[in-house]
Amino acid sequence: MGGPILMHPPHGIQADPPGRAGGCDGSGGGGGRIWLVAGTGEGPPLARELLARGWRLKVSLVSRAAALAYGAHPRQELAVGAIGGTDGPEAGVAAELADAGLRGAPYTWVIDATHPFATRISAALADGCAARSQPLLRLLRPDLNAAGAQPLDDLAGLGRLCRPGERLLLAIGARRLAEAVAASPGVLHHARLLPQGDALATALAAGLAPQRLAPLRPGGDGRIERALCRHWQIDTVLCRRSGGANEERWHRICAAPDLRLLLLERPGEPARVEALALEALLQRLGHSGPDG
Repeated sequence: MGGPILMHPPHGIQADPPGRAGGCDGSGGGGGRIWLVAGTGEGPPLARELLARGWRLKVSLVSRAAALAYGAHPRQELAVGAIGGTDGPEAGVAAELADAGLRGAPYTWVIDATHPFATRISAALADGCAARSQPLLRLLRPDLNAAGAQPLDDLAGLGRLCRPGERLLLAIGARRLAEAVAASPGVLHHARLLPQGDALATALAAGLAPQRLAPLRPGGDGRIERALCRHWQIDTVLCRRSGGANEERWHRICAAPDLRLLLLERPGEPARVEALALEALLQRLGHSGPDG
């Protein structure tokens, strides 16, 4: 879930010390407790619904920008920073669950609402919760209608779907840019990535030219992305089959007849974890009573 540096939270938001995921002290009224690990997609509306149902929340987020989407609530604690810090998410998950138990405020549920491609944190949550018999649910994003898009099972096969000199826009995040570039030699690579220093450094290290990088946050109606495709004369876009708003946006943009969309298939869900769509997950949780 991001880098190891904990960021200073906005006013009213608690940041945890390095290496800890943090947590409430169990005070502040009754009701069951949920540890929600999420981002800015489904996370904020899910948190609002859970609060409306009486739950007390600890929400772990990677960045200050993500925290701003949640707002303030007396039964909601926002922890900003990578879970586990430099020790890694495996250690962070174990420490958080153990600490909650020691303080006499264990979690009724842990909810993994992270990005489908955030495989390390999902695996850490699955293993850590299984080790402590901690109930865990995974929020399952829907499969969008992929009609007209070409699926890609793995980045290793990218080169077989591209021709030499093709202008390819990579919209898959920074972490796997080097892998995508190496898998498609002869292609003219471009990338849209988050406006963060580490993302830019990763893209440059992968061999992308600075003039072919667009550091911007996805959002809105896609006008900026459309303009980028026109400016760079993009032939093909590669994005992840994440089931979220970003994928849906690329489907709309690539409906143009001169743009081809490749969809990198999402990884499988962690084994032994109950993965549910939003409505089924909320039904499974129900409402939190005054005594939890």
